[in-house]
Order: sequence, then structure tokens, then C-alpha cells
Amino acid sequence: MLTLTATAPPPLSRSTESQRAPLRVGLVQHRWRPDADELAAALRAGIDRAAAEGATAVFLPEITLLRYPADQPGGDDPGALAEDLAGGLTVTLAADAARAHGIFVHASLYEKAPGPDGLGFNTAILVDPAGNLVARTRKLHIPISAGYYEDTYFRPGPAVDPYPVYAPDGLGARIGLPTCWDEWFPEVARSYSLGGAELLVFPTAIGSEPVFPDFDTRPLWQQVIVANGISSGLFMVVPNRVGDEGSVTFYGSSFISDPYGRVLVQAPRDEEAVLVADLDLDQRRDWLELFPFLLTRRPDTYRRLTEPVDPQRPYGAGHRRTAVVK
Repeated sequence: MLTLTATAPPPLSRSTESQRAPLRVGLVQHRWRPDADELAAALRAGIDRAAAEGATAVFLPEITLLRYPADQPGGDDPGALAEDLAGGLTVTLAADAARAHGIFVHASLYEKAPGPDGLGFNTAILVDPAGNLVARTRKLHIPISAGYYEDTYFRPGPAVDPYPVYAPDGLGARIGLPTCWDEWFPEVARSYSLGGAELLVFPTAIGSEPVFPDFDTRPLWQQVIVANGISSGLFMVVPNRVGDEGSVTFYGSSFISDPYGRVLVQAPRDEEAVLVADLDLDQRRDWLELFPFLLTRRPDTYRRLTEPVDPQRPYGAGHRRTAVVK
């Protein structure tokens, strides 16, 4: 497993000296394995390696312990793949690693949530160094197109407290935990930023487009995440997976970026990797002092953004409705 590290680059617009030590974070980019014990061992080895490099928090990809299920539509009982939050395999893996190293460990799971629709939640979690679950956020935006039929597995997260920001004791940062498809929406990054987040972590499972195999979305994916970090003054941590899983080939390329839009460290497309980077968190303040996006907003003009979605006008007024690619 490849290991790449990066120290914090100098701030580009520091106007007030920082009194904060850099936050060293890590992520693991992994390949799914059908043998559950082998998969858990590979993930644990990645966490161990990041901890050995001094990471105080380590982040894992989306639906960490499962083969990505949504490359095909869900059947009659899609929730059969889900697990309980408390005492489930994912929380147990994260808690054991966190206690072993005295660090924070993040993971993602298909959370069991019994109901008449048979669906569950796509949930990101954070465990503290004592092994306690200290943060949980359910994915809000659910993809519906070919190869990513997540609406047949996952319910959208609730509209009540949709963008929770956590500041667990000992982490030294204010953190948000959205998931994958959420990363494409500028409203998500902006909402977290207004809530005081400094760092967003997007556990991710993204790769090829089964209907358009020659269309490589990787550059667009990275550009939009980095851009959302710039426009909202956020560090972005994005752990993806690699390898073929059914009709989707995941393109890795996990990365960590800063509010200036610099990619601090990046994994390859097709290899398991551990990334570790130092974050100078006051660079958020520096950037937003120079380019005060939050201060100069015009929320009185954004009414259209909060209107209900009109399924008959999915591309906006004046455009004919066409079908989503399935």
C-alpha cells in the first residue's frame, strides 16, 4: 500500500499570526475484497500506517465494509445488506483502531433503519480515541442514475439539522461529515461553512459511467470539490476506493485540498494508498479575510434556491424535461 505525506504549505495571505498547531490527518484508499476478514485487515493496515505517520484522525471511503451495492437496482429487500449502528461491524472496526492508536477514526456504513420502504441510510460516523461514537451524519443527496441506483437502497437524510458541525474534544477542529454525492452541491459546502466547519470529509465511491464508458468524470469530480472548498473557505478530505465492482470501476484519486484550492496530496487512480497531510486550519480565516465570500453574501436574493424542486423543470425554467439516464 502506497503512503504519501505532505506538510502544510505556507499561507498565501496571512494577516494575523496563527497560534494553532497543524492538524495531521490521514485517509485510506482501499480496494474491496469479498473475504470480510481480508478486507478488515487491509483497512486496519491502512489506519495503522496513517497513525504511524502521526495522523490524529483517519478517514475511510463510503460504505466502507460493503461491496458497492448500487451498481444494480435494489431488489425486494435491499435493506438486508444494512447493519446496526451501535455494535455493528463498521463501528466496531473504527472503535478498535481508534483505541489502539489513541486517534479519531471515521468510516461509512449502510445503516439499518426498518420501515415500509425497506431502505436504510448511508451514514458517516466518527469515533474518538476512547472508542466512543461522537458524530453521525446521514447522506442527504441520493444519486438516481445508471450505475449509481442509490435511491433503491438509501433514504435521504433528514431535513432537521441536516448539516451538523462537530468539535469533539481532542480533535482541535470543527468538522462536517457529508457523503459522496453531497460533494457536488455548493449549497452543502456553504451550509457547513456558515455553521463554522473548517474541514469537510466526503467518504466517496465514484468511478466509471456504465452507459458512457469513455466519459472520465474524475477531473470534473475533483474540480467541483476543490472549487466548493475555495468558495466556502474549507479544507476537503476525500477518500475514494479503487477497483472493479460489478458495472463500476472506481477511479481512486483520493485527495486533500485547502481553502486556497491547493491539492496537498493525492492518491493514484488504481492503487491502494494512505494519504497523510498537515492542515494549517487558520488558512480558512486568512482566505476569507482576503476574499470575504460569507460576509458579502446576498441571501435576500436567493429565494429561488429554497423553492421546492419542480420535477417538471429539472434543468430550470425554459428547458424541456427529459429523462435521467438509467
